[in-house]
Amino acid sequence: MLKAKTDDPAVLKNFLEIPYDELEVMNLKAALDAETKSPAELEKEYRDYLLKEKRLKAVTLCFTDIEGRFQMLDYDKQFFLRAADNLTFDGSSIRGFSAQKESDLRLGINWESIFWLPADVFGPGKVILFATVLNRDKTVYESDFRARLAGLAAELAKKGITANVAAEVEGFLVSGLNAEQNYNKSVGFTLISTGGYFHSLPLDRLKMFIDASAEAQRAMGFKNEKDHPEVAPSQFELNFSYASAVRACDLVQLYKLLCRQVAANMGMTATFLPKPIAGVNGSGMHLNLSFFKSGKNIFHDSKGEDSLSCAAWDVISRILNHAPELSLVLNPSVNAYRRLDPHFEAPNQIKVSSVDRGSMIRIPAGNETSARIEIRSVGPDANPYLALYALLRTALDGAPLTKDENKRDRVRYLPGNIHDAIRLFRASDFLKSVMGGAAHEKYVAYKQTAADRSPKELGTIVKSSEVLFHHEVTNQMLWHKF
Repeated sequence: MLKAKTDDPAVLKNFLEIPYDELEVMNLKAALDAETKSPAELEKEYRDYLLKEKRLKAVTLCFTDIEGRFQMLDYDKQFFLRAADNLTFDGSSIRGFSAQKESDLRLGINWESIFWLPADVFGPGKVILFATVLNRDKTVYESDFRARLAGLAAELAKKGITANVAAEVEGFLVSGLNAEQNYNKSVGFTLISTGGYFHSLPLDRLKMFIDASAEAQRAMGFKNEKDHPEVAPSQFELNFSYASAVRACDLVQLYKLLCRQVAANMGMTATFLPKPIAGVNGSGMHLNLSFFKSGKNIFHDSKGEDSLSCAAWDVISRILNHAPELSLVLNPSVNAYRRLDPHFEAPNQIKVSSVDRGSMIRIPAGNETSARIEIRSVGPDANPYLALYALLRTALDGAPLTKDENKRDRVRYLPGNIHDAIRLFRASDFLKSVMGGAAHEKYVAYKQTAADRSPKELGTIVKSSEVLFHHEVTNQMLWHKF
C-alpha cells in the first residue's frame, strides 16, 4: 500500500471545507438564530464551536469605511478567542476614518452576523463576522454607518416597526484581472459578452460567472430569487430575498466581494462602477423598501393610490423633497453621474411612477405582503449602510414635499454631475443633522478630492481619472497621491 507523501498539502493542511448543500443549511440556520436568540446566547454558541472545530485556522472580521469600501482582517482563531474584547486597529490607515493623532480604534464583534464561506471561492478554514467600529472608550465610532443603521433599526423595533429591504445590484464583467487598476481611456474595458437581457449561452463566460456566483450566494444563505444577464452587454444582476435593514446591507457587501472574487478566480474583473462603458445602460443598486408593524405591511392599502397606504405616500413625499441633497450619498462618485443619463432608462427624474423607469422612485406591482417602493437612483458604488440610514432618517424625519397650487407642475431632475451634488450636500442642514457635522464634513471632503481629480465635464468618454481615483478601486498607491 502506498503511503501519502508528507509534503502533500492535502495531508499537511486539513482545513475546513464544507459542501455547498451543508453550507446553505448552516448559513440559513445562523440567519434564523440571529433573529431568535440573544447576543449572549450566540456568543457562547459560536465561541464553543470555534473552540471545538480544529480545522478552522482564522476568523475574518469585516467592516465598511465611510465611503463604502469593504475592509477585512484575519485573526488567528486562538488569539481571536482570547482577545475578542480588546481587538484594535490603526484607524488612520483607513481613508475616511480617524486622524493619525487619534488613530487607535476598536472592533466589537457582531456574533449574530457569522457566515461560513465556500472554500473554493474564498479558501478553506475560515468564517467571516461583521464588526462594529468603536472608539477607544468603546462608544460607537461616528463614521461606522453600519452601527448607526443598527441603532436606528433598534429604535424602530421599540415602536414595533421593521424596515425590510431588498437590493438589486447590477455590475459588469470585463476581461482581465485588475481591469479597473489598469484602465486606459483610449482602450476602455473589454467586454466578455455582446449579449443582452436574459440572453447568454449556457456555457459562455458570462453565464458561467453568473452560475458560479449564484451557487456561492445560495450556499451563503442569500435566499436567491433570480439571476440573469442585464440589458447592457456583459452586465449581470443576481437577485436575493429581502432582509432586515442591516442584514440587507451586509448581503450587498458580501455579494460584491463574492462577485469580484469569483470573477478573479476566472481571470476576469467584476466591476460595480455605475457607468464603466459609455453608450450602454449603466448599473444601479435599486433599493426596495417597506415598513412592517406587528407582522403587517403598513405600506399596503388595497384602496389607496397604486395600492399604497398614506404612510407609504408620506415616505415617498419626504424622499422626493430631499432628493437633490441626498444625491451625493446615493451617487457618491464622478462616474455615478454618467449613469444618470435619460437616454438609457436612467432614474434621474425627481418623481414617483408605477410605470416610468426614468423616475427615481417606482411603485412595483404588489400585494399585502410585497407592497413596497423601489428607489432606483442609488448607484452600486454607494455605501449601502449610509445610503439606507440616510433614506430611513429622511423617511422618518424629513420634511414632506409641498406643492404651490399657483404654479404649474414641472419635472425636477437630480444633479447632472458630482460638483452640483457636492454643492447641494454641503448646504444641507438636514443632512448635517442626519449624519452629524463631523461625518458630514469628512464625507464631502473625500468626494471633493475625488471630483478635483477629474475634468468637470463628463464628455462622451469614460476618463481614466474617474476609474483610477474611484473610491472602490483598490489602488493604494493612488490613494496616497490624494
